[in-house]
Amino acid sequence: MGRKAAALTCLNLFVVLAVAGYAYETKIRDPSRLPLDVTFFESQPSIDGRIDEAIWKEATRLKDFYQTQPGDNTLPSFPTEVLLGYNQQFLFIAIQASDRPDKIRATLTKRDDVSNDDYIAIYLDTFHDQRKAYLLMFNPLGMQQDGIYLEDGKTDYSVDIVMNSKGTLIENGYTIEISIPFHSLRYQTSKQKRWGIHVLRVIKHLDEENSWMPLSRDKTTVSGSEETKAKFLAQAGEITGLEGVKRGRVLEFIPVMTPSETGRRLGPLGSAKTNPQLADSKRFQNQPIDLDFGMTAKFSLTPAVALTSALNPDFAEVEADQPQITANQRFPLFFDEKRPFFLEAIEIFQTPIQAVHTRTIIDPNGAAKLSGKHGHTTFGLMAASDEAPGNFSEEEKTDPGLERFIDKNAYSMLFRVRRDIADQSNFGFLATSYNFVEKHNHLVGFDGRLNIRSNSFLTFQFLGTNSRRFFYDPDTDQNKYRTGNGLGYYGQFNRTGRHLNVQVTGQGYTADYRADLGFIQRTNTNRWNASVRYNSEPKNDGKLISWSALHVSLAQFDWQGRMQYAYHFPQVFFNFKRQTFLNLYGYCDYVRLFEEEFGPKRSPARQGAFSGSPERSTDYAGFAIQAGTAPSKKYSFTVYIDNSWNNLDFDFGAGPKFPRVSPAALADPDAPLDPGPGRSKYASVTATYQPAEALKLAVDFTKSSLVRNDTKLPAFEQNLYSLRANYSFTRFTFARARIDYDSLTASIRGQFLAGWTPNPGTSLYLGYNEDFNYNGYDPFTNRYEQGLHRNTRTFFVKLSYLFRYGL
Repeated sequence: MGRKAAALTCLNLFVVLAVAGYAYETKIRDPSRLPLDVTFFESQPSIDGRIDEAIWKEATRLKDFYQTQPGDNTLPSFPTEVLLGYNQQFLFIAIQASDRPDKIRATLTKRDDVSNDDYIAIYLDTFHDQRKAYLLMFNPLGMQQDGIYLEDGKTDYSVDIVMNSKGTLIENGYTIEISIPFHSLRYQTSKQKRWGIHVLRVIKHLDEENSWMPLSRDKTTVSGSEETKAKFLAQAGEITGLEGVKRGRVLEFIPVMTPSETGRRLGPLGSAKTNPQLADSKRFQNQPIDLDFGMTAKFSLTPAVALTSALNPDFAEVEADQPQITANQRFPLFFDEKRPFFLEAIEIFQTPIQAVHTRTIIDPNGAAKLSGKHGHTTFGLMAASDEAPGNFSEEEKTDPGLERFIDKNAYSMLFRVRRDIADQSNFGFLATSYNFVEKHNHLVGFDGRLNIRSNSFLTFQFLGTNSRRFFYDPDTDQNKYRTGNGLGYYGQFNRTGRHLNVQVTGQGYTADYRADLGFIQRTNTNRWNASVRYNSEPKNDGKLISWSALHVSLAQFDWQGRMQYAYHFPQVFFNFKRQTFLNLYGYCDYVRLFEEEFGPKRSPARQGAFSGSPERSTDYAGFAIQAGTAPSKKYSFTVYIDNSWNNLDFDFGAGPKFPRVSPAALADPDAPLDPGPGRSKYASVTATYQPAEALKLAVDFTKSSLVRNDTKLPAFEQNLYSLRANYSFTRFTFARARIDYDSLTASIRGQFLAGWTPNPGTSLYLGYNEDFNYNGYDPFTNRYEQGLHRNTRTFFVKLSYLFRYGL
């Protein structure tokens, strides 16, 4: 308990610092810019990237930008001017940005990948509530990146908005033209409505950021990092005059057709034990062509409220997930949502605790969602029927124990409402329900965000869960079907300032907490941490632009009061010229394990989950170095290296290539787990080369390994290699290739994709995927096999088209 007391004392100290650490609030606003009336265009400009039409001379002008990084609202190195106009259907934006032509970074790249180029970022707070904004980014060629910027400084880039843009490089910089249909935005419809607007410009070769509105560093500090952007939207400018916009209802249809043909390797024609020769069978069978149809429909009841529905919706993923390290992983890995239906208004369902993670709805045959905002109230309601839990193979359907599950659907419901109160404060309610055979889960709770003073916020959430399902009982080593009630909580105090940022966070989940429509790695745990960060004053007259120092302390304990994990984590960050950075980390950790977390708890009549002692602990320390540079538009490089001593091997083994190497396992391969410390190493490297604006090549390498102290044997070593190539024929047409190799599974995966994507909802993809084993193990028998052996092969065509009608 001494460790726990020390950690809690440290946390108390940070709480005192947080409460005492208020800074003087500098108010920077430019009244001469507020508000600006947007010009109504009688004619519509063509979006060709050239601002040469007479209509632009009538536009509202945003000019006289400020340099906000590294300067502190000083004169920018190059001028920027933004032109605004609108008609009944579109908001028009034009950008004139001066620069040295040979220094401009501009590439033909895929959507949501423009942040490595020079870019213009436009924030549109269409409800003028300072809670969230559309973030629209454009590189000098008009390539797009879009998302929803949230009040806590985080941005969800999964959102795709239908709009048109094109950019052109000119002799003294670049110009961009943009048209955004009002139907693509959600906004308030009151008379004399005002929108908040921010416009930022990033000039990569100068490491410079410019803003149309001045930004106070007492509110938004260095580099606009997530933890220090608390009052960003409160400093936005305002535009008005958007009258006469058509407010009619909008109906959208996106039909999807996906024909595919798959071949897969089959198992041996018999038992490998009774006939070893059959185990070496290499049968490969092509499946019949599968033709899948789907339909997504969206009906905008008002500019702020929409009803979305889907029948056999477009949930086929075009590109596979990034490979991850799987060896010695104790908890489940997280994968982002990519499916269009679920991404619609996804930010409404996001709360501090991830109680909603829509990838838990795997294969729905039908779904519907109502979402929007009315006045100060945001709401969302979603329902889905999921076929995946009752979908079994032909072999599995012969198992009589599965009869009651076969062809049954799981039914999911989600309800979310949030009310904005006072200045950047809110209060919300969330409820979810998941029902399948012998698995029922209900969750309900409330959350909120309070603006305490100046740049200080308190965020909180409390959730209660009720489940009727099987729970594992380590005392009896049985899965018991019973009712379980659980509690989850989250609280965070965050104070941001010009130099000093303080944050204290606590969260926890009881043993019976379950969120079957959410994501959680661990229950029966409480996790409290505190961090203090100091940011230097940025400078542009030296090689070092800025630096910052961060210290994080954490204490994690279960609901019985036993320490599970603790650490101290000092960090230093350096930002240099030419897009170069260096980060240094050091850490000292304590880990404690209990056998009932891994399996049965020992008794006089039963062996526990661990060999030897029922409890393990270790103090381990390490360091890490992270560095990166992008000195030109052709090259970029990042590296991360981590070394630690006495890190724990959980003794899971890592497949047939790395059997368990603990002392207990060496004596008996079937012995209970015998976790122990060892030397761990981790490294990742990414390098990119872009010889032309249309071609980008990249290589990734990740290595993770651990050698045990007691047996001096490697517990695991996993290496991931990825080669990626992207060629853009036009702004909308591309070809991509990717090859991944995982040394742990000895698997090679090739992904080849060609596509035409003129706007979100309209696309044509041609894809071909391969999965091989190379000098690996047969997936059915775990027997080593030499050479190259194909496991699966898939060819698919995916065609979708957006139909949009104004009613």
